[in-house]
Amino acid sequence: MLLDGINHIAWISNDVARLGRFYSEVFDAEVGPTRAHGEDGRETMTVIRIGPHTELNIFVIPENTEARRQTPMWGRGRIDHVGLQAASPEAFATIRRRLVDAGASDGTVNDFGRVHSLFFRDPDGLEGEVLVAKEAP
Repeated sequence: MLLDGINHIAWISNDVARLGRFYSEVFDAEVGPTRAHGEDGRETMTVIRIGPHTELNIFVIPENTEARRQTPMWGRGRIDHVGLQAASPEAFATIRRRLVDAGASDGTVNDFGRVHSLFFRDPDGLEGEVLVAKEAP
């Protein structure tokens, strides 16, 4: 393969501080500085580093209403949710506990054959999924 993962996912939020706290507390993410973005300087972009090669680029754009719109799973358009890869089964267990403690997941673990999966909803209402390869029998 010519690729080795996803570099970043960009989305719009109304409260990047709240979102940064969530990803930091649950996933040990590193929240970078907030910088001006766009031509008039009213937009901002904050990088949340969630893995060795993966970032969330979070934009706050005044007057943009998309951050308030959230629909149920499979009704969100072409990109429905984000699947995050846990570093290990132990990391998956830690993330699961933190998501449940944060009220972001009911903790249900799905068995999808080669992987276990856990769904969550972040403070912006974005649905996410954490996956980990099943250990060999």
